[in-house]
Amino acid sequence: MPFALRVLLYKFVMVMLKLVTVFIPAPKPTIYSGSGSSLKLCESLKFMGVTRILIVTDEMLSKMGLLDAVKKQLEELNIGYVVFDKVVPDPGYQIVEDGVALGQNEHCDAVLGFGGGSSLDAAKVIAARMTNAVSIKKLVGVLKVKNPPVPIFTIPTTAGTGSETTIAAVVSDPDTNQKTPVIDPKLVPVAASLDPDLMTGLPPHITAATGMDALTHAIESYISRHAAPDTDVYALSAVKMIMKYLPVAYEDGANLEAREAMALASFYAGAAFTKANLGYVHAIAHQFGAFYHTPHGLANAIVLPKVLDYSLPAASERLAQLAKATGLGGESDDEQALARKFVDSVKELNQKIGIPITLDKLKQEDIPAIAKGALKEAHYLYPVPRYMNFKQCTQMVSKMLQQ
Repeated sequence: MPFALRVLLYKFVMVMLKLVTVFIPAPKPTIYSGSGSSLKLCESLKFMGVTRILIVTDEMLSKMGLLDAVKKQLEELNIGYVVFDKVVPDPGYQIVEDGVALGQNEHCDAVLGFGGGSSLDAAKVIAARMTNAVSIKKLVGVLKVKNPPVPIFTIPTTAGTGSETTIAAVVSDPDTNQKTPVIDPKLVPVAASLDPDLMTGLPPHITAATGMDALTHAIESYISRHAAPDTDVYALSAVKMIMKYLPVAYEDGANLEAREAMALASFYAGAAFTKANLGYVHAIAHQFGAFYHTPHGLANAIVLPKVLDYSLPAASERLAQLAKATGLGGESDDEQALARKFVDSVKELNQKIGIPITLDKLKQEDIPAIAKGALKEAHYLYPVPRYMNFKQCTQMVSKMLQQ
């Protein structure tokens, strides 16, 4: 089939997906924000009738004692808990099933995701599996979660994924090594805490990668063909906050103002892309994660400038608006020049916070498979502003090879 006809097919699929967001809107979680807000979230569990909660996290956070204050608060409130700390980056189906078994054996009536995006995503899928007696593969896709999950609560310890407000959770298929999304409004948490106290110890490189993850969410949702007035408000706010505060948080991790702003920006970006969706950056980054276990935020950060360069002809108006919103120009400035200024500002931000231009693990022989997987994901999930074919995608990915 000629590429032009395939593009028409992709656009038709996007129209159908947009109708889903119109007729099945995503709920919004209750948000507790600011220093100590994680303890306020614990207090809310009592009023919501939670008696025993499964805490889903990773071993490092558990050993670091970052959970201690939350566990103490739960004990004082007489809320039982059990900790599942086996989550690893890009968790696979077996880790989820192990969490489900623990939660069911311990008679937990709610799930609390505590940590980065992997822990939050694992918690959401665990909660869904606890009430749906099917394999995880049958939950993968759009609107496959038949029964409502047990109540989900989240406390992110990084400012990046926005999983605390999204309808999606990503887990890895061990057979294909591919990241597989579970997408359903039922996965939106009941409540979440954006507590900067839990983020001050993040190393600079993690601050940088997760912050660029949030920026990618905001930009891709803003230039998406599904962007709407409400998602624009969230995306614009997130872009402005990240461009201002990410360098501050990177340089001074103990700066609570910057940490709280980044946590809120990540939430805004998540709210934007839940409805407006994502694009080629995520499609390619997911392949990097599948092939090389590249941290998701880092992969997004490396890919983002290349995709923006490609998208410029079709997205110049929207990118110019982002330039004006971030103080790079005014209403009388040339649209194309403004759009280019914004893309250049993203590249400068990457350089300032230590993001590489290329991916050191990328292999030439893997590029065709990476491009194929990325295009399959993007063309049937994401309303991108400018479509690319296989040759264009391989050329773009090749630019990320180390010379």
